[in-house]
Amino acid sequence: MAGKPATAAKAKSPAQLSLTVNGTERRAALADGDMPLVYWLREELGLTGTHLGCGKGECGACTVLIDGQPARSCRTTLGEAAGKVVTTIEGLGTPEAPHPVQAAFVEEQAAQCGFCTPGMVVEGAALLARTAQPDLAEVKEALDGHLCRCGSHQRVLKAVMRAGGRDKS
Repeated sequence: MAGKPATAAKAKSPAQLSLTVNGTERRAALADGDMPLVYWLREELGLTGTHLGCGKGECGACTVLIDGQPARSCRTTLGEAAGKVVTTIEGLGTPEAPHPVQAAFVEEQAAQCGFCTPGMVVEGAALLARTAQPDLAEVKEALDGHLCRCGSHQRVLKAVMRAGGRDKS
């Protein structure tokens, strides 16, 4: 038609979810909203530090922080995490500047096979964020529900206490 300016058709993008993971905004297809967060973190983002253990939220291996609170990523959907801030074990620290809990786990040799370690470290970091110097009872309560088949629980407790500036007593 003469006299009418040509208009480009706007391309529709598929509906998306948005969330912040380890400080970076990430997007996912709305259709993936029912996917367990742990799968998306591992398979889509390559953040394999978060481990899938029992898949029922009982072992704690998949623990991440969502808006600063510990959450089992096997029982949390991507849709439930939308619009929130997710921190995985990879987002706590770096090899050059580890989070105090990460450093204490190394110093105390708190990991044996290491499968449960990321969830315990993330949970320990959450505890220290809300209680700077927890006592042993508080550490035990925070880590209740984290299962370690190797039996390194005593070293784990000692590591979290160390990170909080206290000796395990």
